[in-house]
Amino acid sequence: MNKKRTHFLSGINCTTYWSKFRGLMFSKPKILIFHLQKPMHISLHMFFVFFPIDLIFLDAKKQVVEIKENFRPWNFYCAKQKAVFIIEAPQGFVKKKRIQISDAILFS
Repeated sequence: MNKKRTHFLSGINCTTYWSKFRGLMFSKPKILIFHLQKPMHISLHMFFVFFPIDLIFLDAKKQVVEIKENFRPWNFYCAKQKAVFIIEAPQGFVKKKRIQISDAILFS
């Protein structure tokens, strides 16, 4: 049984068009938190990101609705669930923090 947990996260907030467009392209591993205007299915690419990452998709209540681990460079991913927040984190972050579907993730 999955016991709901709450995780606290510190990362860089991506709220502008430019920060969302750039994401992790041409950068080093770090945690980015994308804020979307409304719940939506999102498609992501890993062009010009030269290291694998973990993706965490959250609803408006900041609860995990989908997880994609080990998203590798030069690939695409289409989310199956609608999300309002997307977290891009270094590979292994999900496993290290033991994040699961329905967990809550709090950030400022």
